Amino acid sequence: MLPIETFLKKSAFVLTEGSIYERLRRVPAVEFDPYLAHAGLIYEASTADVLAKVHRDYLDIGQQYDLPMIALTDTWRASRERIDHSRFRGRAVNQDNARFLCAIREAYGPQAAPLFIAGLMGCRGDAYRPEEALSKDDAVAFHAYQAQALAETDVDFLMAVTLPAFSEAHGIATAMAATGRPYALSFVLRRDGALLDGAPFRHVIEEIDATVTRPPVGYFVNCVHPTVLHAALTAGEIEKSGLLDRLIGFQANTSARSPEELVLLEELETEEPTTFAASMLQIHQRFGIPILGGCCGTDTRHIERLAGFYARGERSR
Repeated sequence: MLPIETFLKKSAFVLTEGSIYERLRRVPAVEFDPYLAHAGLIYEASTADVLAKVHRDYLDIGQQYDLPMIALTDTWRASRERIDHSRFRGRAVNQDNARFLCAIREAYGPQAAPLFIAGLMGCRGDAYRPEEALSKDDAVAFHAYQAQALAETDVDFLMAVTLPAFSEAHGIATAMAATGRPYALSFVLRRDGALLDGAPFRHVIEEIDATVTRPPVGYFVNCVHPTVLHAALTAGEIEKSGLLDRLIGFQANTSARSPEELVLLEELETEEPTTFAASMLQIHQRFGIPILGGCCGTDTRHIERLAGFYARGERSR
């Protein structure tokens, strides 16, 4: 299989999974660790089976439509600090999760449609509270452990998602670059084209590309609705800046509410899969973003509809 950087240059459309975290949180038999969320599920046979099934449910869609796909390890909260506070202290949580997902990939066999695995990281604090973000230097020190742990495995690249602030993202990029492995960064945006901390997305891309020794393979946006991304890319002048080619992925919510509204919801807000898929394809066609998938509120219905819409549209051309 080609390196992820080379593969993306040749690929017009790549799927990612929909929500894993939110789906598992609603399974009665699954109990999240208070520090690591679902990263510890691999250590019990019954919960590991549930986790594997959720991943396979998504990955099967890529195989059904012969589309390349990206899966993410369940390590969003597996920093060294959180591991040390959890009941899994002393375990190689990141490496074990990477091996778990790589084994699922291997089971599809060498003739399968391409499956890439990203080693997943997140910010230290609440992803919707940019005031909790680390400074750049503190972020380098804090995230270096997890970046290196994931870099030791057979994942294809590293990825940090749901990033609300430039300072911590800059530090994460620096820590990831130091591993020598390819990586990507994914941000939460507002309609005005800025991160939650107010930093313009355009300036964030330009600054990280210019100052980090090994810039990211590309940038993603996640945890916002397609209408929010559309507004952000037009209002933030990304579309006119020549930087659209640096935006390679979008994992969308099914709710158009702001982060401040979403955290107050007692029930997950979703939308009809056909509506979601149509909106995502409009984003793909307008902005040329090749990697598309789901975040909060999505499940296999949304990803299957997206894959089906794309496949039928391509065949009709």
